[in-house]
Amino acid sequence: MSAIAQRALHDEYHEPRPALAAVAPAGGRLRVGPRCGLIDRQPLLDRLSATATSGVVLVCGPAGSGKSVLVRSWVETEGLTERTAWVSVDRGERDEQRFWLSVIESLSRVTEPVEAIAPGPRFSGKLAVERLLTELEEVDEPLMLVIDDLHELRSEAARGWLELLATRLPAAIRLVLVTREDSRLGLHRLRLAGELTELRARDLSFSEEEARALLAASGVALSDAGTALLHRRTEGWAAGLRLAAISLARHPDPERFVLEFSGSERSVADYLLAEVLERQPAEVRELLLRTSVLERVSGPLADFVTGSVGSERVLQELEEANAFVTALDVGRSWFRYHHLFADLLQLELRRVSPGVIDSLHSAAARWYEQHGSVVEAIRHAQSARDWRNATRLLADHSFDLIFCGRIVTVRELLSAFPHDGAQTDPELAVVSAAVHLLGGQREESAAYMELAQRLVDAVPEERRWRFAAQLAEIRLVVARWRGDLGTVQAAMQELGDALASQPAGEQGLSDQLRTAAVQNLGIAELWSSRLDDGRRHLEEALALSRQVGRPWLQIACLGHLGIAAPWIGAPVLAGLRRSEEAVRIAEINGWLEDPVVANGLASAAMALIWLGRFEEAEEWLERAQRVLAPGAEPALELTIHHALGLLRLGQRRFDEALAAFERAEHMQSLLMDEHPYAMLTRGRQLECLARMGRLADALAGLDEISAEEREAPSMRLTAAVIHIAGGEFERALDALGPVIEAASPMTRASLVMTEALALDAAARAGLGDRRGAEASVERALEFAEREGIVLPFALAPVHEILEELPRHRTAHATLRRTILDVLSGSSAPRRDEPPPLLDELSEAELRVVRHLPSNLRAPEIAAELFVSTNTIRTHLRHIYAKLGAHGRADAVARARQLGLLAPR
Repeated sequence: MSAIAQRALHDEYHEPRPALAAVAPAGGRLRVGPRCGLIDRQPLLDRLSATATSGVVLVCGPAGSGKSVLVRSWVETEGLTERTAWVSVDRGERDEQRFWLSVIESLSRVTEPVEAIAPGPRFSGKLAVERLLTELEEVDEPLMLVIDDLHELRSEAARGWLELLATRLPAAIRLVLVTREDSRLGLHRLRLAGELTELRARDLSFSEEEARALLAASGVALSDAGTALLHRRTEGWAAGLRLAAISLARHPDPERFVLEFSGSERSVADYLLAEVLERQPAEVRELLLRTSVLERVSGPLADFVTGSVGSERVLQELEEANAFVTALDVGRSWFRYHHLFADLLQLELRRVSPGVIDSLHSAAARWYEQHGSVVEAIRHAQSARDWRNATRLLADHSFDLIFCGRIVTVRELLSAFPHDGAQTDPELAVVSAAVHLLGGQREESAAYMELAQRLVDAVPEERRWRFAAQLAEIRLVVARWRGDLGTVQAAMQELGDALASQPAGEQGLSDQLRTAAVQNLGIAELWSSRLDDGRRHLEEALALSRQVGRPWLQIACLGHLGIAAPWIGAPVLAGLRRSEEAVRIAEINGWLEDPVVANGLASAAMALIWLGRFEEAEEWLERAQRVLAPGAEPALELTIHHALGLLRLGQRRFDEALAAFERAEHMQSLLMDEHPYAMLTRGRQLECLARMGRLADALAGLDEISAEEREAPSMRLTAAVIHIAGGEFERALDALGPVIEAASPMTRASLVMTEALALDAAARAGLGDRRGAEASVERALEFAEREGIVLPFALAPVHEILEELPRHRTAHATLRRTILDVLSGSSAPRRDEPPPLLDELSEAELRVVRHLPSNLRAPEIAAELFVSTNTIRTHLRHIYAKLGAHGRADAVARARQLGLLAPR
């Protein structure tokens, strides 16, 4: 091979490439079967088998050193073929989410406690690994996780969480890391503790005796001296020995061949071209060359790209012959070429047929598009420099990928276009606007939106509807974040008009766009105090998001429905359940650090504050603030600050409460319409001033409020607080009178009535009317009892009245005791009401639930129910998701709570 070719090989071999998402099941169950030309490397197998049943094994050696073959043989020796998850890292893998989802998916196929999770726009490796470790703790039989080609993992974050997994492995788990380079994981602690088994290049090198056995297995007769020379020339390198054995089996003068064979990487490269490739039949050579442009290849894909038939049989035969072809799935339908072999094939293809490379990529793009693998289709279109087709594919599917949580992938695909692509193409400009918007880069997003609008005339007429729909969707989101309901409604109309002109057969995208649009409309209506409309549209969006299978969209619907519940007459506990459901979905899918869950966390905290569960509320608010995106939507920030202010007010930390309410008021100044909490925030600020002794400031603030606003029930409560603080008890009763007289059974009215009656009791006590004060407290307790409302009693000065209220004179002794505990610094206890099902269980799933308390494993349950094991595992995934459970034991407990199983 020429020096130029060698340099090209080095550059190609060491430069990172964009990784292809797996089309075949990545990391499926391991296939270990008889293979031609393999020898028994018993000493190495013995070393591996001597390790503990858990811990980390590192197999590190150069390309072609037999790492993967050795590990496969060990798996079979250990009898763990059905208990091994094998993950092959894609070349140049930089997507942390894709890597971890493939690991979790692989494990979910071989052990019941591990459940696959869906992708999300802001994936958290930390949460995914923490959850995985929790699930693996339930595994009580030996299980192996193999990470092959670890050197291809270029994501620092993914490597960091892999290090966490390695150092906290549960007792039954072995982690096997197969790599060409040192892993760059912090494994030194494991090494010092004797918990790391390592095989290095020197361990993997064949001994002379093993080289002799390999030659004999290949039918090669070579003298002892020739064998010793071949071993020295190859330095025991498995790839060199294997190539020599293949060649020697056909060479007329084996001894002379050994003298000429160096066994170096260059020798192997020369051999691959001159011996392996050129000696293949013409149709096989053509197949290898033309499919070398593919990261992974199947028979049908190869047939399509090459225009031939029978490719699958050829690939299987090459894999059986150990000819640098590796099967990737249990059915041996998907394959990849050894990286060195693939690089050389591509070099040779460029040398002999450079003109066909683009057409091969174009054919692969068409095949992947026809089979629904859009990311691979786009990457091959880009490799073919077919920018028009690549743009079409990305524009058609970018929103679908985003709703599936693959925003990182969309960003990578965008970066592979020419640097001015998004500046000159309107459809790429729209995709760029969406990516920048979700990344919190609002100014950049707005610039791309403006650019896309200017270039609208360049969009082909038949694609104009999609362009308009996507542009309207982004405009709608931006308007919702600004609290601009009028623009939201206008964008909804634009979206509806665009979708009305879509051609038949493209319903999938329109369903998702419509779902997201209805969700954003409902949120905007909610934050603009159009409560009934907001609730209706959020419920509609929730139903649609379940129909199209987009759990990420469900989270925002549930979180906002949770906070709206008391405003529309639903119990506080009903709102709490909605919020907890949103958080459970996020937890199940590994999205607990995604800003989408912030509203669910905040709305749950708000409910917990009303219930007096202050410690829990504090935790939920801390989590909400932690995941809040920089420059998040003002309405969401307002909600979080208002909730924090209310918590601090209930804890009598007035300075902190006032600061939180002031921050909430600032957020209102950034919104176009008035937020439902805006008036409440103003009133609570004045209450803080009064309770801090700044009575003059509180009264001045009250005077500045319009006469209409002062008539609102919440502001009458504020006036009563200020008057009580100033000792003007009669004025307080006057302010409260209209509120109490307008008593309503609605829940929001119940919250207001509870607080009004508690303040009424305080005012009457200030006037010396002890009996009247006790009567008002008793009525307040009656309103509060329905749901266990506590906060109003922490806000009104009624501690002494409750303390002195004779137990025999109240029908609410338990609630009274809870309130007194909260007032003394405790937190109200949880109510043991189980959260609802996320979705109803089917009859088939209920039958599986009834077997969960037993010790039967999935195959045994399958036998009992006369279905396949895969069916049982599918049912289990659905059952865990619907119950909001993390594993089998959790699912049994939840099923007992819900009455699906009998109590113990």
